[in-house]
Amino acid sequence: MDRPQQQENFDAIKKIIAPAGAQVFPNYLKIGDKFAKTFFILSYPRYLSTGWFEEVINLPNLFDVSIFVNPIDTGTALKNLRKKAGQLESQQNDNQDKGLVRDPLLETAIQDVDTLRDSLQQSEEKLFDTGVYITLYADTEDELARLENKLISMMEAKLIYIKPTLFEQLEGLFSILPTNEDKIQVYTPMNTGPISSFFPFVSEDLTSNQGIMYGINLYNNNLVIFDRFSLENANQVVFAKSGSGKSYTTKLEIIRSLMAGIEMVIVIDPENEYQRLAETFGGSMFNISLSSHEHINPFDLPLIPEDESPSDVLRSHIVSITSLIKLMLGKMSPEEDAILDRAITETYASREIVVDMDFTGKEPPLLGDLETVLRNLEGGRSLAEKLYKYTKGSFAGFLNQPTNIDVSNHLIIFSIRDLEEELRPIGMFVVLNFIWSLIRAKLAKRLLFIDEAWIMMKNEDSATFLFGLVKRARKYYLGVSTITQDVEDFLRSPYGRPIITNSSIQLLLKQAPATIDIVVKAFDLTNAERNFLLSAEVGTGIFFAGKKHVTIQIVPSYFEDQIITTNPEQLLEEKKEEVA
Repeated sequence: MDRPQQQENFDAIKKIIAPAGAQVFPNYLKIGDKFAKTFFILSYPRYLSTGWFEEVINLPNLFDVSIFVNPIDTGTALKNLRKKAGQLESQQNDNQDKGLVRDPLLETAIQDVDTLRDSLQQSEEKLFDTGVYITLYADTEDELARLENKLISMMEAKLIYIKPTLFEQLEGLFSILPTNEDKIQVYTPMNTGPISSFFPFVSEDLTSNQGIMYGINLYNNNLVIFDRFSLENANQVVFAKSGSGKSYTTKLEIIRSLMAGIEMVIVIDPENEYQRLAETFGGSMFNISLSSHEHINPFDLPLIPEDESPSDVLRSHIVSITSLIKLMLGKMSPEEDAILDRAITETYASREIVVDMDFTGKEPPLLGDLETVLRNLEGGRSLAEKLYKYTKGSFAGFLNQPTNIDVSNHLIIFSIRDLEEELRPIGMFVVLNFIWSLIRAKLAKRLLFIDEAWIMMKNEDSATFLFGLVKRARKYYLGVSTITQDVEDFLRSPYGRPIITNSSIQLLLKQAPATIDIVVKAFDLTNAERNFLLSAEVGTGIFFAGKKHVTIQIVPSYFEDQIITTNPEQLLEEKKEEVA
C-alpha cells in the first residue's frame, strides 16, 4: 500500500473514532455527552511510599492517567544541585549570623540535597522531570464536581496537591491521549526511588498464568483468571438470590474446568438445569427418584484407598450409614441410637462383612436387611416400623435396591428434581456419600458442585456430613462448591460459617434486602460493597480468592451461552428457530 493511501486510511480511522464535537470551557470539556476535566499534580510530600497511587487507580469511575518521565542529564542535575546547596547553606549562615533559632526544615533540605548529590555522583540514582496528569469523566457537571472533590480529598490526605488545567483543558485532554504528546509540561524533578512508587499500579488483580477465566474485573477491566487448586483448599461457596446468575456461573465454570483438564466434574442438580450441559459434553445424567431406573444402595461397600486400612474405612462408612438412618427416621433417644449402631453392624455381619476380616468381593446388604435385623433385636421393633415405609411402603424402591449406575465419565450429574420434597435431603445425603466413597478411592483432580446446598443444612446430621466433606476434600484433591439461594438457612446452621471459612473462594452475586445484613456480617463487607450487592445486575458480584477480592462481571462466549442459558424467553426463541 502506497503512502498516500495509508494516510487516507489513517484519516478515515480518525474520523470514525473521534467524537462529533467538543465544547471547550475554561474549567472542563464537554465531549459528546460526556464531561471531562484534567488535573496535574503540583507538589508531593518529602517521601512517597510504595503503592500510594493504589487508591486512585482503584477508583470505580471512568478516568485516564498519563505519566511523563523525562531523564535529566546527570551533569546538569549535579550543577543545579550544587547551586541549590550553596543557596541553602548561605541562608543557614545568614540565620546563624542574625542569631535566629535553628530551622529544622532548612536543615532537612540541606541533608536531602547532599544525599541526592552523593547518589547521583555514584550513579546509584538518576534524576527525571516527571509530569502526572489525571482526566476525570462524568455524565453531568454535578457528578464531575463530586468526583473532583473526591480526588482532591484523596490526594490531600497524602499531602499531594493537584490543580485543574485552567484555560488549558483541551491541551490536558491531548496530554492524556496515547499519542505521547505532553501539552501541559508541568514537571517535578524526581529521582528513581519516588518514581518507582508509581509502578506497578497496585490494583486489586486476580490474573495468573494458570486456571480458568471467571470473569472481568470491574475495577480495571482485567481478566479474572484463577486456579482454585493453587490456594490452601479448592473449595468454593456461591451465594445469590434466585435469578441472579448463580447456576449460569456454575455451568460456565464447569465448561471451562473440563476444557482445562479437570479429570471429573460431579454435580448434584435439584432442578434439572444441567441436563443440556450433560448432553453437549457427553456426560452421564442420573435421575434419582421413586420411579427412577437408576438406584444407589447406601449399604454399598466403600472402595479402599491405598493408604487406608479396610477396617478404618468400614468403621467410617458405618458412621455415615448411621447418620443417614437418623436423617430418615428423625430424632432418636440414646438407647435407640445404640440399638441402631448395633443393628447396622449385624446387618453387615449377616453378609460376612466385619471389621477385622477381608470383605473384598462380598455382596453388600440392602436397607430391607437392616429392617429385618431391627425386628429381631430387643427394642428395635419401633425403629423397624419407622423404616418400613422406605423398604416396603410408599417410599419403597428409592433406597432398597442394588446400585446399577456407571460413574466412569468425566461429567456426572445427579438430578433430584423428581424426588419428593421430604426425600430431597435424604437423596442428597445418599448421593454425596456415594460420591465420597468414589473420591476417596483414587487421587485425582476433581470438582463437586452441590446446588441448593441449603437443603443439606436443614438437618444436623446432613449438615455435619457436608461440613466433614468440605473439610476433608483437600486431602483427596477435591474442590467442593456449595451453591445456595437461601442464604439465611445456610448461615443460621452451626455448620454454615465453618463451611465458608473452609472455602478459599467465595462468590457473592445479587442479594435480597432481607438477607443482606447476614451476608455483610459473614463476609465483613463494607457499606459500599453492601450497596453494590443490593443493586448488582445479573452476572455481577464480588469474587473472593484467599485474601483478595474484586468486583466481577461474568462474561460467556456465544457458544457457552447457547449451552448454559436457562432464560425462558431465549429458550423459546431457539425452539422457534429450530422449527423454522
